[in-house]
Order: sequence, then C-alpha cells, then structure tokens
Amino acid sequence: MTAPAQPLTLAAGTGTGGILLWVVLPYVALAVFVLGHIWRYRYDKFGWTTRSSQLYERRLLRIGSPLFHFGILVVLLGHIGGLVIPKSWTEAAGISEHMYHIGAVVLGTIAGVATLGGLAILIYRRRTVGPVFSATTRNDKAMYVSLTVTIGLGLSATVAANLVGGGYDYRETISPWFRSIFYFQPDPDLMTGAPVLFQLHAISALLLFAAWPFTRLVHMLTAPLGYLTRPYIVYRSRDSRLGTRPPRRGWERVG
Repeated sequence: MTAPAQPLTLAAGTGTGGILLWVVLPYVALAVFVLGHIWRYRYDKFGWTTRSSQLYERRLLRIGSPLFHFGILVVLLGHIGGLVIPKSWTEAAGISEHMYHIGAVVLGTIAGVATLGGLAILIYRRRTVGPVFSATTRNDKAMYVSLTVTIGLGLSATVAANLVGGGYDYRETISPWFRSIFYFQPDPDLMTGAPVLFQLHAISALLLFAAWPFTRLVHMLTAPLGYLTRPYIVYRSRDSRLGTRPPRRGWERVG
C-alpha cells in the first residue's frame, strides 16, 4: 500500500524557511503594525484620513462601500472567533464541531463573496470615474492589490478545503499557531501540515498588516467621536442689508 499523499506546503516548521515564515515574519509584521501606527499618528495626523471621494461619485459608492464594509466586518468577526477562541470553549458552550463548521463555511463564503464583490465595485469605480482615478495614489493601488489577494486567498482556501475538498479543520493547527505567537511560544510545526492556500492566506495577511499603518486603512482604528462635542461653526454676514426677516440665531450682523 502506498502512503497517503501529504498536503502541499510552503516550508517545514522546523526548517529555516519555516522559522522565517511562521516565527520571524509574524513578529516583524506585529511590530511594524504597532510602531507604524504610533509613528503615523505622531507625525502625520492630518494624513490620518480615508481621503473620501464621495463628492466625485455616489451611485457606485452607495453599492460597493456597504457591501465591502459589512462583508469585511463579518469576515473579521469570523476570524476572531476561529483564531482566538479555542475549540474547547465553543464545545463547552454547546456548539458542536459540525454546527461550528457549517456556520463558519456558510457565513464565511457569503461574507467573502460580498467583500470581494464590494471591493470589485470600488476598484471599478476608482478606475472608471475620472476625478476618483485622478485622486488615486500608488499607495492606494498597492493597498487594493494587497486586499484583493488576501481576501481572494482566504475565500479560495475556504472553498477548496470545505466545499470542493474533504474539509480541513484549521482550529487544530492554524488557530493554535496564531495564539502561540501571543504567548511568546511560537510553534511553527503547527503550520507544517496546513494546505498551501491557508499558508499563502496567512502570509498575505501578515504582509497586509505590516503595510496597514502606511495606508488609508488606518481609519478603521479611529472613530469621529469629536464631532459629538465640538462647537458649531458659526457664519455671520457682513452685509448691512440682511433682508426684511429677522436673522436667525447665530447669523446676527457683525459690528
């Protein structure tokens, strides 16, 4: 009898390549992510913005932006649930592995398709609407490529492993490896048996997080809470003829 075929992988966990990919790269990406945001906030506060292009075009934006943002929010929550929460916790809560697997695959696939669809609309809008394209920087283009690759690899891994293949329980390998990084006891061997699409997805995500602080993605870590407490901007006319109606409060004549 022949031995069963082993899944295609990028690098063995105990080899030099495995150490670089699954130990060094995560810590480098994490350090750049944290320190990059501190640097950006300190030296580029005025650049900490989405550089909104809503004034240039709204029809496509009203479709693509909600589709992308709601989809990526579900994807993010799914990754938190799958990578951070151990399997033993969900089983203790009464969620069987079969129930979790079905829910993760169905919601993950729908959210992935919605995210890619919204991203495709946003990229099409940015390429075909003249003023929006003129306001697009090389940084924006690189960000869109990185997002597309990362999301596409994640969706492909889900479809290939669970809908086309015989299934793959990433909570037995990738999730413990992810948590081991934050325990400061990284175990690269856990990534050895992961399918290549999952490995590529992990690497692309690490590279995306390393580039995150230097793109417009920084807006995801902030909220305009200051708008709730800042005073109104009052405009007063210098024209001596204000009409027959009495001026509204805040529009009184100056001087």
